[in-house]
Amino acid sequence: MAEDSPKTAKNGDFSLPELAPVKPPPRFTAGKPKRTPFEKLSKSFDDMSFVYPTRKKSLIEDARRESTRSSLDITSMSLVLSSPEEKDDVFDDAFEPQQESAIRRFTVTFSSKEDMGFGSLSEALRVFQKRKVTLTHVESRPSNKIDGQIEFLMQCETKGSSSKNVLTALQKVADNVRLEKEEITKRGPWFPTRVHELDRCTHLLSNYEPDLDDEHPGFTDKDYRERRQRIADVAFKYKHGQPIPRVEYTDDELRTWGLIYRQLKALFPTHACKEHIDAFNILEKEGLYSESFIPQHEDVSNFLKGKTGFQLRPVAGLLSARDFLASLAFRVFQATQYVRHSSAPMHTPEPDCCHELLGHVPMLADPTFAQFSQEIGLASLGVADEDITRLATLYWFTVEFGLCRQNGETRACGAGLLSAFGELQYALSDKPEHRPFEPNKTAIQEYQDKNYQPIYFVADSFSDAQSKLRLYAMKMARPYNVRYDPYTQSIQVIDKVDKLRDAIRDLNGQMVVLTSAIEKLM
Repeated sequence: MAEDSPKTAKNGDFSLPELAPVKPPPRFTAGKPKRTPFEKLSKSFDDMSFVYPTRKKSLIEDARRESTRSSLDITSMSLVLSSPEEKDDVFDDAFEPQQESAIRRFTVTFSSKEDMGFGSLSEALRVFQKRKVTLTHVESRPSNKIDGQIEFLMQCETKGSSSKNVLTALQKVADNVRLEKEEITKRGPWFPTRVHELDRCTHLLSNYEPDLDDEHPGFTDKDYRERRQRIADVAFKYKHGQPIPRVEYTDDELRTWGLIYRQLKALFPTHACKEHIDAFNILEKEGLYSESFIPQHEDVSNFLKGKTGFQLRPVAGLLSARDFLASLAFRVFQATQYVRHSSAPMHTPEPDCCHELLGHVPMLADPTFAQFSQEIGLASLGVADEDITRLATLYWFTVEFGLCRQNGETRACGAGLLSAFGELQYALSDKPEHRPFEPNKTAIQEYQDKNYQPIYFVADSFSDAQSKLRLYAMKMARPYNVRYDPYTQSIQVIDKVDKLRDAIRDLNGQMVVLTSAIEKLM
């Protein structure tokens, strides 16, 4: 199934992929015969729905996991710690609580010391416990620089200890210690307020990485995994304002793209919404889209800027829900550049460029749909983890797998459907249930994680969906509002009277122009 979700992470200069806490037992071994490219394309969408798990875990379940992680206290890990009475010179430095009301949030990366391996993790946990630091996220992986060394990434929160004290203590038990500090003000979790700060929103999920997921079609293909890593490295190094690096695609990748392109293009006239069809035709007419080549993200991004102000940004994989939604607030869409494995051209357990380019881009070229996408992003800024989960679910059932009514027919407007040959047919058949889009109900809808959805939500129009989303967002528990300033590409937090006055003044200026235009047209 070609689906997407909002897309590990690289924190500061740390660019290790996130590892799942527990890897499932292998069900796909190197000895199992590989499918030949483009095999089994005649399977019905009923059969196709079971080939790979869906990507719902990567969006909605990620948001739920983040909510759980935020309540995890380091004391719950005491089983790996030594007795508190045991003397250790790590704690010789004095612990000086800070009197600040803001929560300090920071990311620490370090390597195991000499041949200690995971023993360094145990020592590090003692450092955090002593300083009453809460761990909200932990990652580990073997070092690609020194054999036998383990590299760790930890995201932390504390109301007391200064990050300097933690850094000093960690340097006694680990090597290559780095620390990036973030402060959470009284208005809630940190979020980017300027577009260049999206360089920090690169927390990836690796649930479906080809070298970690034994169900991934590229799991046993070493060349494919290396190819993916090279393309991912390009995204990790990217900074806002740079041209998006161009990728020279292989013949195998071009064949995969061409097959998907032809199969989906044949369905668009009868299954896609009008907005998608119109934009897709323009992309072909302007020479940006063709079955014979894979469009370059830089060219497509420039096209979108001229249509709706949206732009693409390269990303190495699946972003966390909070980071992905925050990017939408700036009209930035984080898009992958790699191509799915050629053995399964009609399915991918993660977003790839076929999904981004054939599903998302044409929809983001429509002004109303682009505005709807941005408003989901704006609603996500600074809200609690529980609200991120609900917004991720709304995004999933609209931008990814949404349907809409047009001229008495039901058409697909979600990119996950528009880039998945099998599910596109299934969603518009009489097999699933179609329900009207109501944010309060959609946001809490359960979903299937191993099959096509039994329920899809249908919007009367993009404008109607946008109006309902705005009403839903107004009821969210956030003590302030935010607005996007397109001139400075920044987020303005309206939490003071003077900021409200500035916003009203800008609005008055626009109203004068619109009033004058109305008078001239009457």
